[in-house]
Amino acid sequence: MKAKTKELPLETMELQMGPSHPATHGTIKFNLKLEGEKILACDVEVGFLHRGFQKSCEQATWTQVVPYTDRLNYASPLINNVGYALAVEKLLGVQTPPRCQFIRVIMSELSRIYDHLTCCGMAASEMGAITVAFYLMEARELIIRVIEEVTGARLTVTYVRIGGVKHDLPQGFESQLAQIFQTLERLLLDCDRLLSRNRIFIDRVSGIGVISQETAIQYGLTGPILRSTGINYDVRKANPYLVYDQLDFEVPLGEKGDNYDRFVCRVAEIEQSVRIVRQVLKKIPPGPVFVDDPRIVPPEKEKVYGSIEGLMHHFKFIMQGIQVPPGEVYQAVEGGNGELGFYIVSEGGGKPYLLRVRPPCFIAMSAFHEMVQGAMVADIIPTFGMVNMIGGECDR
Repeated sequence: MKAKTKELPLETMELQMGPSHPATHGTIKFNLKLEGEKILACDVEVGFLHRGFQKSCEQATWTQVVPYTDRLNYASPLINNVGYALAVEKLLGVQTPPRCQFIRVIMSELSRIYDHLTCCGMAASEMGAITVAFYLMEARELIIRVIEEVTGARLTVTYVRIGGVKHDLPQGFESQLAQIFQTLERLLLDCDRLLSRNRIFIDRVSGIGVISQETAIQYGLTGPILRSTGINYDVRKANPYLVYDQLDFEVPLGEKGDNYDRFVCRVAEIEQSVRIVRQVLKKIPPGPVFVDDPRIVPPEKEKVYGSIEGLMHHFKFIMQGIQVPPGEVYQAVEGGNGELGFYIVSEGGGKPYLLRVRPPCFIAMSAFHEMVQGAMVADIIPTFGMVNMIGGECDR
């Protein structure tokens, strides 16, 4: 006669993960309900950076908002600059010169590469693949150095201006970038060899964090998370801006909508960004990099220092700001994490009346509980890494 075994009682445990957890990026807290290590529910608190971006912009002139945009997704600040500048230019009814548009595309794609390298490198590191992180950080450093050479800064670049860009590309930029891209492709190939047949990495990401096409659409997800489900939506293709409609590139797609597909999509997007930049460098025309309109562009420093007219123009430009006509506008660009949109209302004058941002990170975190429900506690780390939450975007 077999002895009866007593079943252990199941007990639901509530656990707070973060914000001090090293993988939750300082502000995020997950309120978990667990049955053993199985996640029954996950309530996400995005926390605060206490920046108040949207209200701060309403107290600044149109030009003074540009440095604030750097602090949204600080892994790809140039894309933030471009999105905001395009929105204000739409209100003004002006179009920047062709060379400026090509330069904006170059800097946006370099910023996208930087963003994806940061995301994939840190996500791999959090799963124990520290060698991959070192390789991708080496590639990221090469990209940030060329960005620094163009803009003068590594992180908060403030390079884009309403009506143009701060200045033209430096001499030798094309040859320098060609060498960097060769090194980048070699490092990506090394990472592919390290991960594509690595049993530990595949088991940690394949079939984990799955989200369906229907659920992704219902939550308004965009970017690599949406494209990992197989939905072909990219703002650069759906609503082309700048000169993207003149360029030949593909939108990488996944199939399962899991963490593996998100990782692969981001790496493939790096390759497509390199492809875009190479095309732009061949097509970029000569010419000015900002509009010829003294109402939008400040005077040159020589005129400010050398004439009373230039000094008065500069003083009024800085103190009163660009005079934007009344109206409202929404402008979206393809950020590193998806559709980054700026909704701006102007009552006429030198400051925005209302400024709201559609941050892809914030929206993605609203669907995070769907990705981890029924998974294990350890699956939170790779899933959160592939969402690529940036606190500056989530701060309301």
